[in-house]
Amino acid sequence: MVGEKRKASSESGSAKKRQAISFETKVAIIKNLDTGEKMVSVARAYNLNRSTVGTIYKQKDRIMEHVKGAVPMQSTIISKRRGKIIEEMEKLLTIWLEDQQQRRIPLSLMLIQEKAKSIFADVKAKAGESAAEETFSASHGWFSRFKKRANLHHVSVSGEAASADKEAAERFPQVLKEIIEESGYSVKQIFNVDETGLFWKKMPEKTYINREEKTMPGYKAAKDRLTLMVGANAEGSYKLKPLLVYRAANPRALENVTKSSLPVIWMSNMKAWVTLAIFEDWFFHHFIPEVKLYCRENGIPFKILLVLDNAPGHPPHLDDFPPNVKVVYLPPNTTSLLQPMDQGVIANFKKYYTRRTYRMALKAVDSDPEMTLRSYWKAYNIFNCVKNIDASWREVTEVNLNAVWRPLCPQFVNDFRGFDQESINKEILSTLVGLSDKLELDLQEEDFEELLESHGEEMSNQDLMELEAQQRVEEEEEEETPVPMKKFEMKLLAEGFSLIDKAIALFEQQDPNIERCTKVANQLNDAIQCYRIIYDEKKKKTVQSLLDRFFRPVSSKSSKEDTHQPSSSSPRPSTSSYIEVTEEEVTFEAHSSNDDDPLMI
Repeated sequence: MVGEKRKASSESGSAKKRQAISFETKVAIIKNLDTGEKMVSVARAYNLNRSTVGTIYKQKDRIMEHVKGAVPMQSTIISKRRGKIIEEMEKLLTIWLEDQQQRRIPLSLMLIQEKAKSIFADVKAKAGESAAEETFSASHGWFSRFKKRANLHHVSVSGEAASADKEAAERFPQVLKEIIEESGYSVKQIFNVDETGLFWKKMPEKTYINREEKTMPGYKAAKDRLTLMVGANAEGSYKLKPLLVYRAANPRALENVTKSSLPVIWMSNMKAWVTLAIFEDWFFHHFIPEVKLYCRENGIPFKILLVLDNAPGHPPHLDDFPPNVKVVYLPPNTTSLLQPMDQGVIANFKKYYTRRTYRMALKAVDSDPEMTLRSYWKAYNIFNCVKNIDASWREVTEVNLNAVWRPLCPQFVNDFRGFDQESINKEILSTLVGLSDKLELDLQEEDFEELLESHGEEMSNQDLMELEAQQRVEEEEEEETPVPMKKFEMKLLAEGFSLIDKAIALFEQQDPNIERCTKVANQLNDAIQCYRIIYDEKKKKTVQSLLDRFFRPVSSKSSKEDTHQPSSSSPRPSTSSYIEVTEEEVTFEAHSSNDDDPLMI
């Protein structure tokens, strides 16, 4: 009978058949995920379960290894299989090429060939005697085949490394001016965004912390880079919420934090890059709603012009979609000359971030005798980084944000307000040197200049090897598991209020200026009012819950007994029929209709 049922089930049309997935499809799925596309979207596109797509991606190395070593069925020529050293070199070269593209570094064939030979030599030396016989010439034929294997059709390679196009940079401001005048955009309605890499946990080369980390095996925290995209309007009066792309979706430092409550828009992919999928998500689900709200709150028509450069992560077909937002692209190779955020905003932001990080370190060391700079730096995590990013972005001034539009839209720059980039540089570097002296690091201005410039440096061969190994480990370990979220507790809220009240009382004891003390107290109480509202709401719910418990019979059985045995005298129900609520649980005042005295429960 069981066999017959199974047979009938297998013959029925409703039985689900196993779907064979070709290696070609698996490779396409892996490449889609590598570009930053969400797993759910890929699963839908290929009509597969999400778990199946996840399994394919976990087997990425094995699948790609098989495909690279396999001979195509339609091939008429049997080619020699590439050695493991060349395969490893090509993996690292792919990371380097994509990193160069992300940083908009022009690539030439000669430059790529030299880098390939350099990586091959280092990988071969690391492998030792087992790879002594492997050779590599980086020929034109190899590059052509490698480009197909790595699916690098989007990588632009020229015969020579391209330089900034000064002629196009001189012509474009007039073109943009005509677009602005024709559509009637105001200085408040024109926006620009740009990405930058940030080594968020990096010390200058001369520090003992940096030297110690270099001697440690494995992935180096100083090489942990994130991508940040910042932007504002041409007036400088409105800053967009920064987009932060990190290599991990749920780092341990953010396990109990709601991502939407962060002062940045948190997104992730394994390489911490702004991909086409990430940019489109930001554009439609964050940028448009944010500027729409900005226009409504300021009484401005919802009509926005967004100026972008030709970065590989910027979709090329956002023009006039939706109709309220127009996107204009800068000419190729003009970013360094025209891109507003690249004319001083990002550079100043990184200086502010570095200064704030050192100030936090000094504050931590001074406030705790047992805290050392080494222990502080070890504990400094991505959550601390996010808070520093927020504070540093707020330090960027309106004057700075407006002044950087001079090369692109000089008609919008307010000359009378003044902006001296050189003075800002000197002031920040001088402060950093002073902070380093207090931290006993003995650093000079040139050390910090070198640190700030390093954010734009290309990865060394050693960096590529460590990054590739780290990515492999994280691909195997990463799982999407729910994490417990933070929640308010009445006891801790009350403790916080008590501490603030004590602090206010301490200031009042010392301050002879009553007006000043009162003003500070009022400002503090206003600032924490949001927490008092939360406390009051939780208190109401607790009281109501206890009231419900108090007036609810303990069991349905006792309730039925009372119903079936009515008494003409209608005596008061026994107190044993109700859950007892102690005075420790809740105290409240209730007024009787016949008596004005409070009843304490």
